[in-house]
Amino acid sequence: MPALSFTHALVAIAALWLALAIDRRLGEPPARLHPVVWMGQYLGWIGSHIAPEPHKVKRVDLPVFFIGALTWCLGGMAAWCVAQLLQSLVTLYLPAWAAAVLLGLLLKPLFAWRMLRDEVLAVEAALAVSLDAGRAQLARLVSRDVSALSEREVRESAIESLAENLNDSLVAPLFWFVLLGLPGAALYRFANTADAMWGYRGLRNGRDWTWLGKWAARADDVLSWLPARITVLLLALAAWRWPRDLGREARRTPSPNSGWPMAAMALLVGVRLAKPGVYTLNGEGRKAAAEDTRRTAVLGGRAVLAAGVFASAAIVAMAGWPWH
Repeated sequence: MPALSFTHALVAIAALWLALAIDRRLGEPPARLHPVVWMGQYLGWIGSHIAPEPHKVKRVDLPVFFIGALTWCLGGMAAWCVAQLLQSLVTLYLPAWAAAVLLGLLLKPLFAWRMLRDEVLAVEAALAVSLDAGRAQLARLVSRDVSALSEREVRESAIESLAENLNDSLVAPLFWFVLLGLPGAALYRFANTADAMWGYRGLRNGRDWTWLGKWAARADDVLSWLPARITVLLLALAAWRWPRDLGREARRTPSPNSGWPMAAMALLVGVRLAKPGVYTLNGEGRKAAAEDTRRTAVLGGRAVLAAGVFASAAIVAMAGWPWH
């Protein structure tokens, strides 16, 4: 396996910044051309045929678990192999400038910051119209029932979503891109999409996902563990201070990962964030206001810039790494 040469490192860095620039200026590609949409279609088709209906649920359903694990592995292998083939063709057979351009175009759909920021700010804009409009906009971001949320809870949920998905939608894909190239980013996006669609306990949309989604949920936990903590460091750099009592607050959530960026955002902005009946982060913080939503978007933007800088430095440091 050839090592990542200095020339290839420069190609990867150029591709990274081109992808970030495309995201900032243009956002997401059309759905028909979006690889994450294709992943979702595969997962949705499998889930609709395999996840048991309520009357067929078993306390322990190992056959469904193994089918879920197998179909996850097949989908992940397909994502990896396609990305590996494209990366090899681009980096081995094209001049450096063309390789950088094409690799950047291939990388961009595997992360999404502008869309996340715009969707969160759209929740705040909708709240300015009415609570019902805010709830409807929030429903585009989260899977929880939003029908009974207050204005404060809608705003808190939007801020939480930005913090959590800053890792899932940007930091983690870039982390795996730095470590394993385009295949690493593609595999992570598949794993995160599978967790978002399958990783539930109990009923959702008329089917029980407890056993089908167990492998997907644990795989995402493993792949997101280190990036979630890197996201905290990036947010701390963006705010230029460390969030006190971070570990205690982060462990209040049931997730081993999402609590870290959410707790960091709550502490850095100084607001209380909560999921009713599940957890409260920074309980002594003030009630989130409209300006706080905008502050989280600014912090997130600074963290994205820091992520690009540190990813570039890591790629240079890893010249000689077996990357493709």
